[in-house]
Amino acid sequence: MRELISHMVLVHELPFAFVEYEIFNMVMKFSNPAYEKISRATVKGDCITSYQMEKKRLMALLKTTSRVSITTDCWRSGQNIQYMVVTCHFVDSDWKLQKRIINFINVIGSTGVVISDALFKCLQEWELEKKVFTITVDNASYNDSAVRMLKDNISVFKKLSLNGKFFHVRCCAHILNILVQDGLSEIQDAIFNIRESVKYISASPSRLSMFSDIAKQLQLPNKKLILDCCTRWNATYEMLSCALEFQNVFPRFQVRDSSYKYLPSGEDWDKVKNVCTFLEMFNDVTILISGSEYPTANLFLPELWRIKNALNDKIDDDDECVRAMARKMKVKFDKYWGDCNLLISIAAILDPRNKMQLVTFCFDAIYSKEEASKYIKVVRDSLYEIYQEYADAYAARVEKSNNTKSGQDENSDGLSRFSKGKLGSQKGRQMFDQFMRTHDTVAHVKSELDTYLDDGE
Repeated sequence: MRELISHMVLVHELPFAFVEYEIFNMVMKFSNPAYEKISRATVKGDCITSYQMEKKRLMALLKTTSRVSITTDCWRSGQNIQYMVVTCHFVDSDWKLQKRIINFINVIGSTGVVISDALFKCLQEWELEKKVFTITVDNASYNDSAVRMLKDNISVFKKLSLNGKFFHVRCCAHILNILVQDGLSEIQDAIFNIRESVKYISASPSRLSMFSDIAKQLQLPNKKLILDCCTRWNATYEMLSCALEFQNVFPRFQVRDSSYKYLPSGEDWDKVKNVCTFLEMFNDVTILISGSEYPTANLFLPELWRIKNALNDKIDDDDECVRAMARKMKVKFDKYWGDCNLLISIAAILDPRNKMQLVTFCFDAIYSKEEASKYIKVVRDSLYEIYQEYADAYAARVEKSNNTKSGQDENSDGLSRFSKGKLGSQKGRQMFDQFMRTHDTVAHVKSELDTYLDDGE
């Protein structure tokens, strides 16, 4: 019962004093006469114990996987406390995608050294320093130096795949946010008026009621205005899209409330309407790649191609505002995705629906003819290189297993009693058989890779 109560407190973020509330104890006593009241200090200890038990279970689960990917980001709380969240992603033994938050770290200062040291300490605590495959961060400059230092530290323990080309992953959702925020700066005056309008109306229940009454008179949907978070472009998009539905309500609201000073102009609404139509695709892409319960890396390449095509089209749009947005966004697109992204490309190839055909199709649209040919070759060569790493690792495991088996056979057959010549002959045969088994297995896997890539071409 106490363990269940501790889980309730943790999941619902209840204060420890909750267990001392009179009504709570009356309910517990009614449902179970044997229940004994516990103190806030007791439930705090139970919560710590529950955490430690869950941590042991997770560590046991992590021991069964050979590679993990890490995502991390820094936040600042309302109390001005800066902390870093570290999330671990891995595939378990049942081939299910898992996501676990493994730490909240209080960090003082946003420097590469501080972030790198905190991350490495966290990885050591969870015994993951030899299992890290990729680390995904946003594009803050301190993250570049932090990942670079972390890469050097981890390289001491293990050889990184493709010499670390996969290690540093830039968050696609964050890049998309930077891309669109640059574009939205073209209509910042219209956004300001709508944002301030939403703030003004939402600040008072009476104003909200008046706004709702007008919306009902116009037979508009029974929806609430949305106030955005300025740092998230898709939140701004949702605010603008929602406000558009109430476009005819705002001027009628101003007639009833003379203090309202932020009425968007007709030109503002025209800009917002055209921009929202343009940004609808970007919102769809953000939702797609932000999923956490399904693989996303294999989905992004065709969306990248879709974005590039849309930007190319909108550069010649009839609307001047949209043209200006597209130009700004294209500059950012070329900055962050001008070079080939190996991880996204290889993930796309390993989706059986795509293979190399998708890479060829998308690269021909994203890059010039010469660049496309060069990057397609880079991707194919890298795919075979990482395959060879897996093949070599598998061959080493087979060899180790065979050596163990050979040693057991020798002991069981009493080969140590044979003469040196006969023993040498026996080992030679075993070495040849082992070579044939290993060679045959690796060659078979490689031929399957070639067949996979060639199938359907």
